[in-house]
Amino acid sequence: MYKTYKFGETVQGFDIPVLNEREIRAAAGIWFTLMLIGINIVIMKTSFLFLKYLIVAFFVDFVIRVAVSPKLSPSLILGRLLVRNQTPEYVGARQKFFAWMIGVILSSVMLVLIVIMNTYSPVTGLICFACLIFLLFESAFGICIGCKLYPLIYKEKARYCPGEVCDLNMKQDIQKTSGIQLTALFLFILFIVLFVIFFNDLIIMRPHALFGK
Repeated sequence: MYKTYKFGETVQGFDIPVLNEREIRAAAGIWFTLMLIGINIVIMKTSFLFLKYLIVAFFVDFVIRVAVSPKLSPSLILGRLLVRNQTPEYVGARQKFFAWMIGVILSSVMLVLIVIMNTYSPVTGLICFACLIFLLFESAFGICIGCKLYPLIYKEKARYCPGEVCDLNMKQDIQKTSGIQLTALFLFILFIVLFVIFFNDLIIMRPHALFGK
């Protein structure tokens, strides 16, 4: 399917079609926020209405990305508007196509199970969790999990990855993690664990109004 039409944009200096990673991360952040709200509504109010609308919109958005053009994806258009003043960071379009196909598959399963069949199960819960993880890693860390799977399936190296993670470059000093930093991280986690153990009974108490009713 990838080879039947031009997927991605031609940019001077790149010999393959590319996409702007900044607008992709912005779109992922938008979807992560909306999905998190939808799932919380399900948990707090046992209402699937908002989540159902989100699933339909998510499915249509990703189908547009892979079957029509990323340029016409509503979330990517909004992402482009949000980061229009930032310098583009280019990423190879081929691995994004593969990653977004995973999104189409996951959202289509959710569409059938939750929207069409009007059901929920551990399967839908796991898929929702997986989608949140994919969107979180993309938006917050610039890590495309689907893109990581691309070379395993196609047996070829992905090109032009965000942050040049496809290239085997030596880390700069500012990127290296020292033993002191790892110790600080461990001590912080230990502090949180001990705080929960010893102060849980105090923390779980329902707050009272500071100024009365």
